[in-house]
Amino acid sequence: MTCLFFTALQGYDDWGVTYTSSNVCALRGSTVEISCTYRYPKEQDGRNTTVQETLWLTKTDGDEYVDLRRDTDYADRVEYSCGENSCTGNSCNRNCTLSIRDLRLSDSEYKFQFITNQQKGKYTGDPGVTLSVTDLQVKMSFPYPTAPTWAYLECHSMCGLAGDTPYIWTRSGQSVRQGRSYWEYITTEDIYSCAVEGYERLPSPPTPSVTVRPSGEIEEGSSVTLSCSSDANPAANYTWFKVNTDDSSRYMNQGQQLVFDRIKSSDSGKYLCEAKNELGTKSASISINVKYGPKHTSVISSPSGGVKEGSSVTLSCSSDANPAANYTWFKDNTVYRYMNQRQQLVFDRIKSSDSGKYLCEAKNEFGTKSASISINVKYGPKHTSVTSSPSGGVKEGSSVTLSCSSDANPAANYTWFKDNTVYIDLNQRQQLVFDRIKSSDSGKYLCEAKNEFRTKSASISINVKYGPKHTNVISSPSGGVKEGSSVTLSCSSDANPAANYTWFKEHEDSVIESGQNYTITDITSQLGGNYYCQAHNAIGRHNSTFLSISVTDHYFPETSSLTTVVAVRIIVVVSLATILLLLLLFLWMRRTRASRTASGLGEATETVGESLPVPVYENISALTNSSSPSVQREPIELQDLLCPIRSSGLGEAAETVGEVEEEVRHRNEDF
Repeated sequence: MTCLFFTALQGYDDWGVTYTSSNVCALRGSTVEISCTYRYPKEQDGRNTTVQETLWLTKTDGDEYVDLRRDTDYADRVEYSCGENSCTGNSCNRNCTLSIRDLRLSDSEYKFQFITNQQKGKYTGDPGVTLSVTDLQVKMSFPYPTAPTWAYLECHSMCGLAGDTPYIWTRSGQSVRQGRSYWEYITTEDIYSCAVEGYERLPSPPTPSVTVRPSGEIEEGSSVTLSCSSDANPAANYTWFKVNTDDSSRYMNQGQQLVFDRIKSSDSGKYLCEAKNELGTKSASISINVKYGPKHTSVISSPSGGVKEGSSVTLSCSSDANPAANYTWFKDNTVYRYMNQRQQLVFDRIKSSDSGKYLCEAKNEFGTKSASISINVKYGPKHTSVTSSPSGGVKEGSSVTLSCSSDANPAANYTWFKDNTVYIDLNQRQQLVFDRIKSSDSGKYLCEAKNEFRTKSASISINVKYGPKHTNVISSPSGGVKEGSSVTLSCSSDANPAANYTWFKEHEDSVIESGQNYTITDITSQLGGNYYCQAHNAIGRHNSTFLSISVTDHYFPETSSLTTVVAVRIIVVVSLATILLLLLLFLWMRRTRASRTASGLGEATETVGESLPVPVYENISALTNSSSPSVQREPIELQDLLCPIRSSGLGEAAETVGEVEEEVRHRNEDF
């Protein structure tokens, strides 16, 4: 069997050797044929060329080339053969073949040489042909770590054997199947070999056997021993290697056994035992699958950090476990969702209520491990509301607190408005406090809650309750009232809730009327006087000032009642002043006459004066505003002079002069 064919040419011009293949590979014990074609000139320098000898050479231990037929290692195993000469023009060529039987691993390199009758007519094909002799080998691989006994067996040779070479497989000496490769569940006691069909006498060396104890599943932390055995003479030496994922190997130790006192999950993998003596090296492998409970469990969120409400969020749980873990999801320590062999929890549109702590539990038959993650869903304010403490109507002067609340993440900032106007901006403060609320604080209050995502508002109305104030009474008609006519008194007051009204007359304790208006019909002088109203509600009560009603029998035009009253009173005052001046004139004239009589009559005057005594009046200066000595010596009592005035009804007019003047000052606009 030969392989790797390519042409090799040696020589110059018309002399040379061409090998069919310069590299030949064959199995140990088989027969190989090495062919070449040599050429030479038919005639050279007027002399016909005759080939006298052809031979194949091999290198000896002394680096000399000898004829294979004379080498004791080949004498009984080689055979030469050549075909007929073929000449075209002046060029001749001939094919020759070397056959070697029962190939040995030491068979290696060969050259062809031919000798002619020409001067310097010995030619050697250099370089020659390299022969590689190899054994078949069983190549065993374990591609699936989770199935460590499921192996792929391949009959392997360094030689690329030509054609569709048939192979025969044996297991512990028994023929099991044909083909270059096949799958098989491997047991540690079985020994496998392969051979080319027809060359069953030349099988591959049996594989060394590797056993593992204990058999079956291997759990992390247990003690495990790998043992290697091989049929060899002399006995083999053993070396252990661990095969890496890139097919490189790492030395472990020497000896027939490889012991793990407490095997770890990282010890899983493929182990190679190499058995070697001076005659050769063979190896066998086995895979270990260490079972263990979940560890390094972790949860990640995509996207990470805070997420916006309505976005898509995926939680992924991972865990190192063998066999693979099953996963259970919990939210805030409550089973949330169970997904067998699924590692993701997906929120297509996450809600604010999905915020919380999520725990992933990874579990298999060997243990349980958990990991958690918190989701913080960001969202704009919602469920915004305003409450009042105390609620409902509040009493003026009391303490009132408005509190605004909103569900938002991050927390909202708050702005207060009253009647659609910014009232006060309280950053991150939710309360509006009135230490002593006023009636003017009544109104609609709006709280605006805002964060980076949205703004929401809520409102509340405050109704401040307060007792009556600014109570006032007016009459219609105003001023003096003609006896027999009607007058209506109206009371008004600022109060919340609205006031009720009760009417009173000065110096009388009983209620004379209830209601905002009090009408007196067919009024008489006895009904004149000072009236007032009392406004009252649930909060308090307040009295108005007096309203005086004057009843007269005179007629006052309705169109100018106040002017008429003032005019009347002015007339009265002027009349009174006139009377006083006349009295003073009279007293002055009387006094002058008395003085003249006294100067003419002497004692008679005194007698007259004694018989006609004059009353002594004090405070005459208040009336006359004079410093006359005579007046001071004989003062006249003004009260006596006023008696007839009072009796005539002018006294009451005099008493009201001050009131008229005061009212006139307040009603200047009427004049």
